[in-house]
Amino acid sequence: MQRGEIKTTCPYCGVGCGVIATVAADGAVSVRGDPDHPANYGRLCSKGSALAETLDLDGRLLYPEIRGQRVSWDAALDHVAQKFQSIIAQHGPDAVAFYVSGQLCTEDYYVANKLMKGFIGAANIDTNSRLCMSSAVAGYKRAFGSDTVPCSYEDLELADLIVLAGSNTAWCHPVVFQRIRKAREQHGTKIIVIDPRRTATCDLADLHLAVRPGTDAILFNGLLNFLRKEDFLDFEFLERHTEGFASALHAARVSSPNIVAVAQACGVEADSVAEFYRLFARTQKVVTLYSQGVSQSSSGVDKVNSIINCHLAAGRIGQPGMGPFSITGQPNAMGGREVGGLANQLAAHMDFDAPESVERVARFWGATRMAQKPGLKAVDLFDAIHAGKVKALWIMGTNPAVSMPDATRVRAALNKCEFVVVSDVLRHTDTTAYAHVLLPAAAWGEKDGSVTNSERRISRQRAFLPLPGEVRPDWWMVTQVARRMGYAQAFGYETPAQIFREHARLSGFENDGARDFDLGGLAEINDAKYRQLQPVLWPVRATAAHDAPRLFSDGKFFTPNGKARLVPITPRAPAHAPDAEYPLILNTGRVRDHWHTLTRTGKSPRLSLHEVEPCVAMQARDAQQCGVTDGALVQLASRWGRMLARVRVTDEQRAGSVFVPMHWNDQFAAQACVDTLVSPAVDPISGQPESKHTPVRVTPYTAAWYGFLLSRRLLAVPHVNYWVRAKGKGYYRYELAGDARPGEWAEWARALLCHSDGKAEWSEFFDRRAGRYRAARIVNNQLESCLFVSPDPTLPSRTWLAGLFEQDILSDVARTSLLAGKPRQGDSDAGEVVCACFGVGSNTIRRAIHDGADSVAALGEKLQAGTNCGSCIPELKKLLSGE
Repeated sequence: MQRGEIKTTCPYCGVGCGVIATVAADGAVSVRGDPDHPANYGRLCSKGSALAETLDLDGRLLYPEIRGQRVSWDAALDHVAQKFQSIIAQHGPDAVAFYVSGQLCTEDYYVANKLMKGFIGAANIDTNSRLCMSSAVAGYKRAFGSDTVPCSYEDLELADLIVLAGSNTAWCHPVVFQRIRKAREQHGTKIIVIDPRRTATCDLADLHLAVRPGTDAILFNGLLNFLRKEDFLDFEFLERHTEGFASALHAARVSSPNIVAVAQACGVEADSVAEFYRLFARTQKVVTLYSQGVSQSSSGVDKVNSIINCHLAAGRIGQPGMGPFSITGQPNAMGGREVGGLANQLAAHMDFDAPESVERVARFWGATRMAQKPGLKAVDLFDAIHAGKVKALWIMGTNPAVSMPDATRVRAALNKCEFVVVSDVLRHTDTTAYAHVLLPAAAWGEKDGSVTNSERRISRQRAFLPLPGEVRPDWWMVTQVARRMGYAQAFGYETPAQIFREHARLSGFENDGARDFDLGGLAEINDAKYRQLQPVLWPVRATAAHDAPRLFSDGKFFTPNGKARLVPITPRAPAHAPDAEYPLILNTGRVRDHWHTLTRTGKSPRLSLHEVEPCVAMQARDAQQCGVTDGALVQLASRWGRMLARVRVTDEQRAGSVFVPMHWNDQFAAQACVDTLVSPAVDPISGQPESKHTPVRVTPYTAAWYGFLLSRRLLAVPHVNYWVRAKGKGYYRYELAGDARPGEWAEWARALLCHSDGKAEWSEFFDRRAGRYRAARIVNNQLESCLFVSPDPTLPSRTWLAGLFEQDILSDVARTSLLAGKPRQGDSDAGEVVCACFGVGSNTIRRAIHDGADSVAALGEKLQAGTNCGSCIPELKKLLSGE
């Protein structure tokens, strides 16, 4: 373990914030933002601020296993290599696949891609980044001839107008949102949000277009047509630097002939569409920031190109404060793109459609069996596993049993697969349950490598913790398997610095400026300089200055003729339309304080208590038509599966659509995996799934009883159909519901809560007529557990009871109020968490408002709420307005 301060990079979203981890003499770790890192300048969001709470070894996979039995590394690696070789010998290289992750460092990605494409001889390596940004990749490549993000975060601060399309930036990329907020405050940047939901991001919006789901291409085609009609085209730029304008404009005229037609198709007011178009047309410095709301569609690539078309037509690209800017979801989605981690890429931004590129990579690697064609993209890959065509799969650092669409079929595929290897941090995930071999991987804080953020900035992830147990880095595992398969000469790496140097050399190999991605200037970096590498934007060419904040300033693109392409877009309807059986449109996404499948954020008490349960956000009219009320449990069903969730009625939701978070799974809840519902339809070009548009129905779920349980211990709760577990400070919180009552509540409760752990006091209350039961267990004068049961969802607040677990000795006042479930008059209940950064509850905020804190600034001064990442500011404003 290294003592002192270590500069590293946050492992959450694609913002790529710099983090300073401080390791104290006693081994305790604290984190803060790195004020020198150009992505965040010291800011961190709630998730980044809580990183130190996620570093424990609870639940860690610490040793290799074969079929549940601990084995040596040699035994595990030999077994993996031999099994791969046997399957390849019998069925060919296409029978083997890797499914990897944006959680990997670039060096991990590089060796995995090299082994699969250069030496196994197939291109069946794909990544969970396929699910979040592959349509953005394909759109850039169609327009620019390369996967080039033209902008940087600096452009957001230089822009006079920022269009946020399909991006809840406030919650999903909070530090970028704070930079946008600052730009607005300092020089009046206008903000337009395009999103069917009214999200927290709309807190800054001058205009919110709550478009009908799936109509983005119609909206932006209309903008292109408006720019032509109102004479806002940059004809000089179009003539000198682009091609395809005539056909793109013709398609736009057909689909979006005028503002009224666009407004009707998009389901918004014509005046709002006109205002958006006028602002875009009359503002030179415009950045369009787009994310999963655009990309996660069966026509996501077309939507991306409809946006890029408008920037090209107006010449709004390559200059300060302007450009189409895709912001990625994972910390190293970009690094995966750079090394060829997608099945349809080679490496270093080279592609299979150029035979000379295939030959170049093969020659550079000395590849013995170079893949000649693209491999299977994620959804197709799991279909091939299900069909028995792919017989061996290595999953690295991801949880496809939860995150893939049509998750039930994915689980069936994993169950049928002849040989599944999983390298992961945790022993128990929904995916590790299907593994024949488990390999213990290094976690954040133990990893050493590099990552690339959404603005093309390469930063170092540095280790500050020792590798626990027999944990090893992913690059080491892949290298060791490659050696055992007979490829030792090509995989002689001993450090990540060696891998990085090779990666950089390949990027500059026979490049001469012909390819966008070039790290030739870092190709000879020595180990010491690699350890000290400062954040840098690519390209880093050997022959030119680097750290350029934007590309295409010279109007030259990476197409054969150097011109950008406008692409004709004919908008398509989503793959599946709602009907009488499934009348609502399901949209999935993130909540503010959680990340992917909870494997990291689920360890943090302050991150777990803002959104405790999987919920379904519904507009009031839809809820009424479905016969459900706010706070009720419901069942959601689609053609692919079903789940349970808690209803949240909100006017922020567009009528006809519902929103469900993506995070919950079988480790944290029952029947709560939203991707069991999601359609497996994909974009035909990118292969990205349509996670924003699945027809569903919502029906009441009426349980025989409802309850909650707070306990210092992890418990397995029997005889419940619905349960959700969240980690609190010193306790675990369970939300419960069951279809059948136990025979005797007291007997059931004692069997669940009691065990031998010192002198215990037991209190209980049972109102048989009302069907309400309450019990509490006190051990050594501390509250050890409490259970509350009701025939309906009406139950006491959990927050005051949760606060009792922080008492070293349970007070007499608390004891007498315990089974009532609420404090005596005069005692305080903090309320549900609003500000996760500082753990400030809703009731605490209401009391501060009552005492005179009449603004966000005043609440920040009094409580600190809203003063770190700012993600809770929209909620603070609601409380200030009395909502």
